Amino acid sequence: MRPQRIALVTGANQGIGYALVEGLAARLDAADLVLLTGRNPERVAAAAERVNGTAQVEGRVLDVTDATAVAELAADLQTRYGGVDIVISNAVGPLSPDRTQAEQADEFIAVANGGATAVLRSFAPVLRPAGSLIVVASSLGTLDHLDAKVQPLFEDGHTLDQIEQAVEDWRRTIHADTHADHGWPDWINIPSKVAQVAAVRAVAAIRRTDDLAGDTLIASVCPGLVDTRASRPWFEDFSEARSPAEAVQPILDLILTRPIDPSTYGELIRDGKVLPWLGETTD
Repeated sequence: MRPQRIALVTGANQGIGYALVEGLAARLDAADLVLLTGRNPERVAAAAERVNGTAQVEGRVLDVTDATAVAELAADLQTRYGGVDIVISNAVGPLSPDRTQAEQADEFIAVANGGATAVLRSFAPVLRPAGSLIVVASSLGTLDHLDAKVQPLFEDGHTLDQIEQAVEDWRRTIHADTHADHGWPDWINIPSKVAQVAAVRAVAAIRRTDDLAGDTLIASVCPGLVDTRASRPWFEDFSEARSPAEAVQPILDLILTRPIDPSTYGELIRDGKVLPWLGETTD
């Protein structure tokens, strides 16, 4: 009999996060537990109640910008269950074209980058063998999307601390209105996504040998263009967009398929394929 599996999804009240919870609840067994997390207690409770699946689903209030709260939840799951099997960092802050990037930078970066970093720090150590730790990012997260001036800040070989410091330095240039002088783009989503993927790569570089021996996966994923409330203000044509339920199927396949493909470990994956960290290359 398979041991109980414990899964956790951040930013799971709606959109991709909720679809991931639904997909896990459908694919996991009745004895397994999926934790649906978010910041708002009422929304968390309502979302967890809506899920119809085979596995058990529980709502947990979690603010990923609170690194202490993330660490405490990881420690609690380690004590209660001996660790976790699936962790998906999906939380993202709101970003609107109706407000300046500087007005939105603090919250957006705190959720997307601070949250992903907190999850990586606290949950990677309690991830059980054959588990999966995934950060939902974007194809915008490859290094070639940044100016050559700032690319070195996220190149392989940096620690998670160094990447976190680079993000903080970038955030400060936004408020000083000197970001363009340093080579940062105006749209904050691009450096944010690159930093998320770089953070995954930094953690994976340290753990690679042991994780591959244990059939354990750490990776970032791109769900593609998805018709969600967060994406609608930024795109006019959704004719080729997926629904959240459609978009998460390749991600769930990646998470649940064993043995893992070693070539996907530590990489950014879209629809089962690795997106080159340095961008597309030509012969």
